[in-house]
Amino acid sequence: MCSDDSTPTAIDSAPMPPTSTLYEALGGAKGVLQLAEAWHQRVLADEIVAHAFSHGFHPQHTERLAAYWAEAWGGPTTYSERYGDESSVVRIHSGNGPHVEMDRRAIACFDQAMDDIEITDPQLRRVLHDYFAWATTMSMSAYPKGAADVPDGLRIPRWSWDGLQR
Repeated sequence: MCSDDSTPTAIDSAPMPPTSTLYEALGGAKGVLQLAEAWHQRVLADEIVAHAFSHGFHPQHTERLAAYWAEAWGGPTTYSERYGDESSVVRIHSGNGPHVEMDRRAIACFDQAMDDIEITDPQLRRVLHDYFAWATTMSMSAYPKGAADVPDGLRIPRWSWDGLQR
C-alpha cells in the first residue's frame, strides 16, 4: 500500500545545480525509466491505485510513461513524436469522475518510488513531487466527465526547477 505517512530515506547527496534540466538531474533516460518502473510497481501493488490498471494497460506503459515524463522534464520529445500529444494522454485519464483518494495514494506511491531508486537531493525530490501532484490533481483530472471534453492540440506541459513553464 502507498500511504503518505512513510519515512523518507536519508537525504545526504549534494543538490543538483538548477542549471540542469530535471531530466538531466535524474540521469537522463535511464533514471527516468527507473523512476517510472518503480512507480508502476508501487501502484500495481496498491489496492486503490491498482484499480486504474484493472482493465489492462499498454504493454509498454512504463516505457511510454518514462518518455512522457522525460519530455515534461526537459528531455527529448520522443513521446510527442511517437505516441501523441497531451490531449491523447489526458483523454486516457478522463471520464472517471473524481478520485481524490486514488490521486492521494498515487502521489504517495510516487514519493515512495523516489525512495526506491534513492533520489536523495531534497530540491529534486520537492520539484518532482510538486510536478507529480500537479499532473495528477490538475492536468490528468481536468476532464472528469469524459474524453470528448478534452480539446485537441494540447501540448505536454514542461516542468523545470521553477515549476510549470508557461
